[in-house]
Amino acid sequence: MHSHWARHRVRHRVRHRVRHGALHGVVLTGALLLAVASACTSGDRGASAPSTAPMTRPNIVFILLDDVRYDDLVDHPFVDLPNLKRLAAEGASFRRFFTSAPLCSPSRAVFMTGQYPFHNGIVDNGERGELSHRIVTFPKLLRDAGYHTGFFGKWHMGHEDDSPRPGFDRWVSFVGQGVYFDPTLNVDGVVAGVKGYMTDILTAHAVSFIAAAPADQPFLAFIAQKAAHPEIHPNQVRSFPSAPGDEGAFAADSIRHDPSWRAPLTGKPALQRPVDAADPRSPKGGLPDKYVRDRLRMLLAVDRGIGAVIKALEAKGVLEQTVFIVTSDQGFFYGEFGLAQERRLAYEPSTHIPLIVRYPGVVPAGVRPNALASNVDIAPTMLELGGAAVPATMDGRSLLRAWRNDSTTIRDDLLIEFYSDTEFARVKGMGYKAVRTDRYKYIRYDALRGMDELYDLQADPYELRNLLPDRAPAGVRDELSARLDRLLSNRGLSP
Repeated sequence: MHSHWARHRVRHRVRHRVRHGALHGVVLTGALLLAVASACTSGDRGASAPSTAPMTRPNIVFILLDDVRYDDLVDHPFVDLPNLKRLAAEGASFRRFFTSAPLCSPSRAVFMTGQYPFHNGIVDNGERGELSHRIVTFPKLLRDAGYHTGFFGKWHMGHEDDSPRPGFDRWVSFVGQGVYFDPTLNVDGVVAGVKGYMTDILTAHAVSFIAAAPADQPFLAFIAQKAAHPEIHPNQVRSFPSAPGDEGAFAADSIRHDPSWRAPLTGKPALQRPVDAADPRSPKGGLPDKYVRDRLRMLLAVDRGIGAVIKALEAKGVLEQTVFIVTSDQGFFYGEFGLAQERRLAYEPSTHIPLIVRYPGVVPAGVRPNALASNVDIAPTMLELGGAAVPATMDGRSLLRAWRNDSTTIRDDLLIEFYSDTEFARVKGMGYKAVRTDRYKYIRYDALRGMDELYDLQADPYELRNLLPDRAPAGVRDELSARLDRLLSNRGLSP
């Protein structure tokens, strides 16, 4: 069977079912993914010849993971992710990339807008559906500039609103956090149930989109996987379900723990304070190793999905003309300072996230950029790649120079912010603004007087010794406080 006609028939079947609201019961994890992958890799190569249309701007595949920390993906001692390793080996893996808002909705809005939460207005996980229809996103700006755009996955800016957002030619999403098995999806405005595993389903939709993308337009495929966010069951019970066949992976491997794992809470009065409806914070807590393994197993399906996307790009003849980006919205605590299943706080396990970029001919193979960068920098980077104007209202800076040179400096400091919410009792009243430089991190709590924290990250990378109130080097606290004030007043742009 010629691959062109195989792809055509797969696309026709999917479109027919979506058009008639008949996706219920369709097995997308196996049948569609395998059909698309097979169509993209088999048959007469002459029938699937690469597009010869002139391409002055790259295609973009942007994969946003959920709750995946830096060390989950980079230099892990036993998790083998061959497709992700290929991207890193053929491109760049940033050493110091951070989220400016370690919470799902605010972080996603930062990625999309290039603005800090206090500018874009999405400051928490509350109901932000109406606002998220109005924010100006880089996909919309790229679409206005001529890109063919598709969104696949977790939007999570509006708990009950999975309707298509402006700026996308193709839309596949779900309400809130969704579920891993047999989800209900909104496909271009048609809501229906689908059989299978969420990671595979979203991958299949993205592969279909890439295969059908017009040859005379660059495209953006934004794939926002649910993995590795926990599945939330009634009564807030949480689990980490892996794809069928991955359940036994890593069973014999030992989970590594850094020095902050179950470390004493010395110097962290905000974590030690009594909170109504919350047990006193204790270093005895943490995520059991079993659940850490469960989370890591979820990445195996993510990696296979990356492989399927690579094959689709190869079959279309556009892999070398495509920017491939993998990152995460925020990290996750495995037991550092007794914290588990938490993000929100300004410590490294929550804020340090991966950024892997492959773009042949532009990004040198195997580089490890050391530039201090943040997710607020992604939107202006995408716009510069796509030849679109970067609005003056964006707080971020393009990372293109850092991709080409691992010694390039993008910024001297970056902002991290969290606005107190009521979802978890422990963080009630714990809103903060923080500034991170090459050497220091200063956390200023909004309402908790006398509980600020300052860490020398060169001497103390695991944030074990708070230098406040009386151990900070002369003038350091004042300097960092002034930097923080400037970031908040000048849209995060360093002079």
